[in-house]
Amino acid sequence: MRVLTVNVVEELIPGPKESGLTAIDKRPQGRRVPVGLLGLEGDRVCDTESHGGPDQALYAYAREDSAWWAEQLGREIPAGLFGENLSTEGLDITNALIGEVWRLGDEVEVMVRAPRIPCVTFQARMGIPRWVKRFHQEGRPGAYLKVLKTGTIGAGDQIDVISRPDHEVTIGVMFAAQDSAKMRGMLDSDADLVDELRDEAQRIAARA
Repeated sequence: MRVLTVNVVEELIPGPKESGLTAIDKRPQGRRVPVGLLGLEGDRVCDTESHGGPDQALYAYAREDSAWWAEQLGREIPAGLFGENLSTEGLDITNALIGEVWRLGDEVEVMVRAPRIPCVTFQARMGIPRWVKRFHQEGRPGAYLKVLKTGTIGAGDQIDVISRPDHEVTIGVMFAAQDSAKMRGMLDSDADLVDELRDEAQRIAARA
């Protein structure tokens, strides 16, 4: 498992009219990039009400999922097109558990926090009608990461899963928002959860 590319905003580009400029245009870097508690050096967040902060410091997307989308859409999906900071190889992000911890290279440690929720800016970026609905239906959302230990990361860095919590809610399960029993198990564990995710898990668990 490895980091395939590290992607930082190239330039701010116009998003949907209601959102103004967006920093979704990420491009691979040919250098090691410092990582702080709020993300990569040189990266940007425009819509700070919906994005960014410690629990969305990094967004990781598996190259295997990008390749699947490329085949489905009949177009190239270059690294960074989805706005991801990290393109990974050999790591099944959809089946990563909420709260598991990865080491990236020799220094950086991150925690899996939540699935990416697609928005109108992402749809405008792709230029595909009803893209938000299609992206949600296919269940390959990628993951937001919290930085636990800072350092630098670069293409080729090894990824190691160094701890996993005692529950069964993966990024995919959380994104599907259907399995009340697994949600209850996560809530009953000692998992460190984002407030919004905990609220959503409680709502789903209450269906049982």
